[in-house]
Amino acid sequence: MLKISSLNVNGIRAAHRHGFTDWVSQNKPDIICLQELRALEHQVPDPIQNMDYHSVYHTAEKKGYSGVGILSREKPIQIQKGIGVDWIDNEGRILMSEFEDLIVFSVYAPSGTTGDERQDLKMEFLDHFLPFAQKYLSGNKPVVFCGDYNICHKPIDIHNPKRNKNTSGFLPEEREWVTQLLETGFEDAYRRLHEGEEDLYSWWSYRAASKERNKGWRIDYHMTCPTLLEAAEEAVIEREWDLSDHAPVTISYSI
Repeated sequence: MLKISSLNVNGIRAAHRHGFTDWVSQNKPDIICLQELRALEHQVPDPIQNMDYHSVYHTAEKKGYSGVGILSREKPIQIQKGIGVDWIDNEGRILMSEFEDLIVFSVYAPSGTTGDERQDLKMEFLDHFLPFAQKYLSGNKPVVFCGDYNICHKPIDIHNPKRNKNTSGFLPEEREWVTQLLETGFEDAYRRLHEGEEDLYSWWSYRAASKERNKGWRIDYHMTCPTLLEAAEEAVIEREWDLSDHAPVTISYSI
């Protein structure tokens, strides 16, 4: 069994203060995909660096911003940072670790909540990401793109779909992009194991006691190839942990 976790840490140093290493030692994921490190590699706290994991990071040029990482028990046989688009790669948004039996990506899509300019860049990111991801579906190894996509796909994935229909993260063109991703052959593994189940969210605003009231959004995904979906046995959102404003999304695969 292979346990893969994905977590937007909203700052790796903050997550460390909130018990990140306790979560790791208790749950023992084999692979951990991290998003929004908001730190350079040398700023990752020593207790995290000293865990029994191989660590790979792709950090942003801008200090205290974005950045992704992958921690793994097994040493990767190959690493790829970025996708060859300068502004995306300078923001540290996509990282790949290849292992003997599978390929794992950590993905942090831009947020469009700060205005039209960032929303336009978010859509540009999605336009670049789709063909990039598609190439891996026809490869000879199973692949999973874990991460914070900053999009809720369906009304079931957001606590108030009517009020948020014009909000970045639930715009029709963003939701249609997720539909396109799934139509190319990817699987939303967490949802496929929880078909039709309501009130399942992975992010909650820090405002208005949103987490206590479970007024959340499901924006963190394991987008897998069909082979990995077949191997997915258990999928949980670990909302009992308060490591950041996101909860870890953890799926166990029988490979």
